[in-house]
Amino acid sequence: MLKKGSKVFLFAIILVGAAFVLGACSNASSSSDDTLQVWTMSDELEGFVEDYEAEHDIEIEVQTIPWENAHDKLLTAVASGKGPDVLQIGTTWVAEFAEAGAFYDMSEDIGDYENLDLNNFFEGARGTAEYDDQVIGIPWYVDTRALFYRTDILEEVGYPDGPQTWDEMIDASQKLADRGDGQYAIDLPRTDPQFPFMLGWQQGWTYEVGEGSANFDDPAFKDAVDIYTTFYEEGYSQLEEGKEIIQAFSDGSKPMFFSGPWDIKTIKDNGEDIEGKWDVALMPEGETNKSMMGGAHLSIFHNSEKVDEALDFINWMADTDTQLAWYETMSELPANQAAWEDPILADDPMVSTFGEQLKSTEPLPLIPEYERMGNELLDTLEQIYRGGADTDEALANYRKEVDDILSE
Repeated sequence: MLKKGSKVFLFAIILVGAAFVLGACSNASSSSDDTLQVWTMSDELEGFVEDYEAEHDIEIEVQTIPWENAHDKLLTAVASGKGPDVLQIGTTWVAEFAEAGAFYDMSEDIGDYENLDLNNFFEGARGTAEYDDQVIGIPWYVDTRALFYRTDILEEVGYPDGPQTWDEMIDASQKLADRGDGQYAIDLPRTDPQFPFMLGWQQGWTYEVGEGSANFDDPAFKDAVDIYTTFYEEGYSQLEEGKEIIQAFSDGSKPMFFSGPWDIKTIKDNGEDIEGKWDVALMPEGETNKSMMGGAHLSIFHNSEKVDEALDFINWMADTDTQLAWYETMSELPANQAAWEDPILADDPMVSTFGEQLKSTEPLPLIPEYERMGNELLDTLEQIYRGGADTDEALANYRKEVDDILSE
């Protein structure tokens, strides 16, 4: 029996509420025998699957959902039991929806499909494809973060290949900020809850599920917080809202930033004046140089009546050639490691840097409360670097907040 105040009870209330607010979704079981329903947050999938439809004499009914609406729509589907056959799931949502029973367990099926062997994929991606000893998704595309930097400007301060360690990053940042008013070193991602976790991993910190708030009592985590806040306290990063990052990168006022592979194309399309004057480097190293492992999986909704068809479709989507074709379509990086041997990736030095970084990644904490904990951490960091709060006191308060979040 559910107890009021338990996480399960609260999640059930949320699910029912979402169902009333948003209404019921289409039911996969009501689709015709020759139709497979797929929900995705990725544009272009509808046209992309036409070859599969022709080869397999089946209609893939694609519904594209904006990311900002996807979470609530999935909540509604779980509450009503009416969802698609196949759905895209962001890696940070895996724990929440797996705990709610949203996914079909593929553990006993994947051995029958060549492309569904989890060993085909990057280790970090495999870490978010399994939950509670179940295989709840197959990696589709992956995402991580690396360092974008101006080679010409960093060469002027002694780092033509970019800073390789956090000690070098701080040294380079001081020299870059000393160039004068309006000149900074790097634009840090202040609204991204993933970045503080990455910085923690790089200082030797790990998050152990089950340890709760004690994870944030590790001196290595405090080291990460001290590094993060130093960039604002010393003026290496701009505290106020400044120029759009690509503009600041192009004019040199912020010659470094951390981002994902999509910004390679963004800079090439909008930074004609700096062609040949920028590059991508691996994350700076402390104890490690680990970055985050993000991306998306393809999962099967728990009550789909077309499991065999869904497995076959996901097997096709996980194929090396298919993932390469998707990369050419959307610039989203293949999760299948074999795809990285293809010249389209291997011969592109910037993209291959992301491929190298993907070998040194960590999945974000696979717990339903991760996003709330991450956003609360951003608030705590702002209290330190903007409000002048004592670091030890702020972290002690944060640990209390984490206790409250995990006990709900």
